[in-house]
Amino acid sequence: MWEKLRSIWTVPDLRKKILFTLGILLVFRVLAHINVPLNAAEQKALSGLVNSNSSGGIGQLLGLMDVFSGGSLQSFSIVSFSVYPYITATIVMQLLQPIIPALQNLSAQGESGRLRFSQITRIIAVPLAFLQALGQAALFQQEQVLTNFNLFSSQYALQSWGILFSLVAGTMILVWLGELITEKGIGNGISIIILANILSNLPKYVSQGVTAAQSGGGQAVVSIGVFLIIGVITIIGIVYIYLGQRRVPVQYPTKRSVGRGMLVGSAQTTYIPMQINSAGMIPLIFASSMLLFPTVIVRYLSTSSVAWIKDTSLWISLYVINTNDWWYWAINFLLVVAFTYFYAYVMWQQQNIPENLQKQGAFIPGYRPGEPTSRYLFNILNRITLAGALFLGLVTILPFIARVGGNQLLSAASLLIAVGVVLDTVRQLESQMVMRNYSGFLS
Repeated sequence: MWEKLRSIWTVPDLRKKILFTLGILLVFRVLAHINVPLNAAEQKALSGLVNSNSSGGIGQLLGLMDVFSGGSLQSFSIVSFSVYPYITATIVMQLLQPIIPALQNLSAQGESGRLRFSQITRIIAVPLAFLQALGQAALFQQEQVLTNFNLFSSQYALQSWGILFSLVAGTMILVWLGELITEKGIGNGISIIILANILSNLPKYVSQGVTAAQSGGGQAVVSIGVFLIIGVITIIGIVYIYLGQRRVPVQYPTKRSVGRGMLVGSAQTTYIPMQINSAGMIPLIFASSMLLFPTVIVRYLSTSSVAWIKDTSLWISLYVINTNDWWYWAINFLLVVAFTYFYAYVMWQQQNIPENLQKQGAFIPGYRPGEPTSRYLFNILNRITLAGALFLGLVTILPFIARVGGNQLLSAASLLIAVGVVLDTVRQLESQMVMRNYSGFLS
């Protein structure tokens, strides 16, 4: 392994790409320490809110967001939202693509269409980031984190609008830095930034584990051991599921010249790689959003002057959206499975593989082109998606199982992102080294 790393460093082009990526990540971490000004009382209120498991479930929502922002939310940095408004915009565009014919046409226009599609995604990300900033500021105002936030007050309007525009600008700067990494560095820039956010939380997790071991004695040590075993098994499982695929053989008819004016037909055999987990971590994001959205609504309604609305909100927060109850995680499991199937079907319709095979004259041995091929591939999609959906659902409920000292240190989405980004980056290094006549990074 060290020999492979040394061989990578000796290639000037690869060395420049790696150093450029590390430099951009350094700029990103500097931005993460540029905070929206808060006084001591407001900073204490924000820290208590993010680390609280009560407060109507708002602490759970903010704690999840803080994990993905690398702790930037707890300090209220200008990059508190990371690149997630852009990811939301990307998901929205993917879901709208089969519905809006103009977007489908863009996908068929090659590189120019892809660039135009990315430009529209960035444009959509701006209002999404502004809406998220506005909702976040309103929530902080209600929780006494922002005591001087008022968009229409002559005294605080400039300060309030400055907060919103700073948060939006921070998000779009990160999107720009991510695209620079994609263009001039190693790996997918947006994914690399998310991975950096997740890894920046490792010292905090280690500190929590050490504190739990010191305060809990032998029982806490056993809990940490179980947690580490579950974590290793989960990572191995994610790697296998992430790389797992069903290869469907496909034959393409070809012709070759064997003499003067003579053509002999033959068939070239290849395969369609159908991924077991084609949805990635998107089902986890959808499911978490579906469960956390009622948390925000309940928090606002809990201050209502109407008695029955206030009582209903309290009952929902205690018995429906309480993360300490097993049925909350059962609902989460079912939502992840459902969204995995939903997203897999959407992506399947966009790829339109049976029609493309028929246009190219290709066929699957034993199945006629057209509807029989479509039914065959769709049945395979159903079976392999079931395995991927059940695995994602199991990984989702691991935070409920693997706890240390009452703290949920294991995040399913974090593990999926980290493993996926590392595997994609290693693949890029592998291809770069093969292009330069080196042996592969993993060989």
